[in-house]
Amino acid sequence: MKSFFLFLIFTSISFGQTKNPYAFIDAKMDKIPVDLSASTDGIAQYINENFKTEQDKVRAVFYWTASNIRYDIENISSINYQEVSLDKIKNTVLSKKGVCIHYAEVFNDIAKKIGIKSYIVYGYTKQNGTVNVLSHAWCATRIDTIWWLFDPTWGAGYVQNKKFFKKLNNLNFKVAPSQFIVTHMPFDYLWEFLNYTVTNQEFIEGKTQMNNNKPKFDFVTQIEEYDQMSELEQARTALIRIQNNGVKNTLIQEMIQFKKSEVDALQNNSAMAKMQSISDDYNQAIAQFNDFIMYRNNKFKPLLSDEAIKEMIISPKQKILDCQNRIYKIGKFNDNNVENVKSLKKSIIDVLKQIDEQEKFVNDYLSKSKTARKGMFTKITWFGIPLR
Repeated sequence: MKSFFLFLIFTSISFGQTKNPYAFIDAKMDKIPVDLSASTDGIAQYINENFKTEQDKVRAVFYWTASNIRYDIENISSINYQEVSLDKIKNTVLSKKGVCIHYAEVFNDIAKKIGIKSYIVYGYTKQNGTVNVLSHAWCATRIDTIWWLFDPTWGAGYVQNKKFFKKLNNLNFKVAPSQFIVTHMPFDYLWEFLNYTVTNQEFIEGKTQMNNNKPKFDFVTQIEEYDQMSELEQARTALIRIQNNGVKNTLIQEMIQFKKSEVDALQNNSAMAKMQSISDDYNQAIAQFNDFIMYRNNKFKPLLSDEAIKEMIISPKQKILDCQNRIYKIGKFNDNNVENVKSLKKSIIDVLKQIDEQEKFVNDYLSKSKTARKGMFTKITWFGIPLR
């Protein structure tokens, strides 16, 4: 998605701002040692050492992020979409520049490191009644059990005539969800933090006032359940919510395609992780089976009890049957893994045939007298090479 995360911050400062009630905190953050400002670990350490309440700590996070990172308008079209979060955070803190996703990543990382519950929220925005053509990212944190929203990008300054002007904007600090929804629309309504959610159509039309005629949405419980889900289930449920809230513009369509790709990738990763586990167990079973073949070729010497001999063939068979049961339940995987899965399925079928033959031999062996057993042995080969 070429347009994802590329939102230009406020084009102007439209409202007057009152005297800063956080002047003491801001001044303290201005004194952070240079070496601590070189990493989010150092910033988090400084905040924890100098502030006690969650309110003060979150303010410190917002102020550092908004006042230290410059909007990288020159490189807005050369974003590396393959860059992982850790690299985004590291590079942004060192270079002190970025676009909305970089502001959000840094804010979110510091908040988590000081013990604050925090999320990055992806969506789109509206200014002066007009929906912006590029997507955006901001943050949500829980302060003393209450959820608030923050936009450190918009809080850093504004863009005018394609130039960034640095000016701290406290209107984007600690905003109530019912107020924030006027200008910021999450793709996934879970992150509206509202008991009566707003649809995309309502946001576009400016109808964001609370409507308690709608079914009540318990976002607190929903977020708790979300946190307990696997990454795959999180992506799946997010995709459903995004689709259900109305596909009203290309930004939402792009996010849906992005989420579908994410779900596909996570499904494939999950399936391949299960397949690797099955392959490992398969190899263990093959090793056990080949131990049995060696023992048979040695004419069951040294002598073991009948129960131990039977266990030597039953144990690998049970493992292989378990592998066979699991291989058909690994879930969806990419086309380039089809042959690997097919190969493992075939190997399982082949070895089961070999094991069944040897199990018949064992049962026949154990049914005979000790004298009759001695003439039963013929040389056989190992089953084969374990999978890698």
